[in-house]
Amino acid sequence: MPFSGKDLNALVRFKPVGGMIDQAGGIAIRMTSPDDYYVASANALEDNVRFYRVVRGRRDQLHGADLKVASDQWHTLALQAKVNRFTVSFDGKTLFTAEDNTFAGPGKIAL
Repeated sequence: MPFSGKDLNALVRFKPVGGMIDQAGGIAIRMTSPDDYYVASANALEDNVRFYRVVRGRRDQLHGADLKVASDQWHTLALQAKVNRFTVSFDGKTLFTAEDNTFAGPGKIAL
């Protein structure tokens, strides 16, 4: 049975190794459909970490930070969701917290 959750802590370990358009890792949470979810991503080509809300396939940035995301190195990206607060951490350091009420119920998780 697939997992579905609302308040959670998710962490992914990733290594950006290739790609001309993107070299990124990310976590999607509260997925109610393939087009509706929150996602945190870290991109080595753009040197940033972003948090987005995706509604009907349209992505809107809620918060972000510009910092070095090195290629060919392992990193961790964490996303904590509690009620309407989302905290994003990169390599063990908390970067920012955002608030949003769009997807208040439980949903699936994806990497």
